[in-house]
Amino acid sequence: MILEELHDLFLEHPKVCTDTRKITQDCLFFALKGPNFNGNKFADQALEKGASYAIIDEESFKTSERYIVVENVLETLQQLATFHRNHCNAKVVALTGSNGKTTTKELINQVLSAKYETIATQGNLNNHIGVPLTLLSISESTEIAIVEMGANHQGEIAFLGQLAQPDFGYITNFGKAHLEGFGGVEGVIKGKSELYKDLIERDKSIFLNADDPIQLEKLGGHIKKYGFSQDDPQYYNIKLLSSHPFVVFEFEGIQVNTRLVGEYNFPNCCAAVTIGKYFNVEPETIKTSIENYIPQNNRSQLMKQNGFQIVLDAYNANPTSMEAALKNFSKTDLEHKSCILGDMFELGEDAAKEHQYIADLARELGFNDVLLVGENFFETDSKFQKFREFEALQDFLTSRPPKKGGLLIKGSRGMALERVLEVL
Repeated sequence: MILEELHDLFLEHPKVCTDTRKITQDCLFFALKGPNFNGNKFADQALEKGASYAIIDEESFKTSERYIVVENVLETLQQLATFHRNHCNAKVVALTGSNGKTTTKELINQVLSAKYETIATQGNLNNHIGVPLTLLSISESTEIAIVEMGANHQGEIAFLGQLAQPDFGYITNFGKAHLEGFGGVEGVIKGKSELYKDLIERDKSIFLNADDPIQLEKLGGHIKKYGFSQDDPQYYNIKLLSSHPFVVFEFEGIQVNTRLVGEYNFPNCCAAVTIGKYFNVEPETIKTSIENYIPQNNRSQLMKQNGFQIVLDAYNANPTSMEAALKNFSKTDLEHKSCILGDMFELGEDAAKEHQYIADLARELGFNDVLLVGENFFETDSKFQKFREFEALQDFLTSRPPKKGGLLIKGSRGMALERVLEVL
């Protein structure tokens, strides 16, 4: 079946599924393969559960005309997504970066959806499978699509850009994330900047944090850009008023009281304001939209529990975001401050150095109590209580919980430190 025919079929059945546990009636099932599974083996199950057609790449599994055999299911899914993106009239705003991607994407969507018909990446489905699924969620009525792009190695952002072909792009920042795959910080800068390179080559527009010298250097002066924090007609002046405990800022004389913890969330808000203003969303609407956004999914969530005022930031961590979280927490007006910090993943040969840096920083900032958990933190030269495994931390907390007061919980997703809440 040629791509145009498959797209016609998709328009008749505009729902795509790659997981038989999430089959919806009349969807198209794409039988993806992975290191430990073969989706072709589940195609019959998908049809039984209500899928209209199953796209497979092994002829032996075809038993009826409801099976569509292609050369490679993943590549077909990606090609279909790009074909559909070009078929629709929606403008595509793409964003990437080391930290804050998902929060920024949610804020941008919150602002733009107040005026436009929008779709946005669900959760963090931002890879070579998630981006195509996002593009395929664009409908004829969609006016703006906000597409998050994640990467852990060179060339990945360039590839995702080829799929999405964005009209606008934004990079949150360049930080010490996925150092193992990118080959160090310079590799991160090069890899993330692939988004800008693509936009420049296609004469598209970039939204820019003008306080970031790296981004200014990468842009030069030959691209349409819109940003914040500079006295220039194409930038919007946005002022941070406070960040304790929540970010409060001002633009055009309007004060915005967010429910986002930490100064590190201020640039995320600035991006939402800047992009909202570019798309002519009314300033008061921007204010209301941002104020109504409540972070979820363990991302900088402020909560109170059993005498603790907790900053739960357990969705992910890298040295840049860990440093920002610690410095911000140290500035909070709390009498007793404790931290539970979990390992940061994908740092490669820099792991030992970066974990030692964070342990030293925690000591310098003078917190009352610090507990470190994970293989890397356990190996640091530190006088803090250290635990190689979460179960050891759990036992310790059960018998010796921290003193009531402020508590920062932060670690990489694989550490699942939200489990601390159950212990406390």
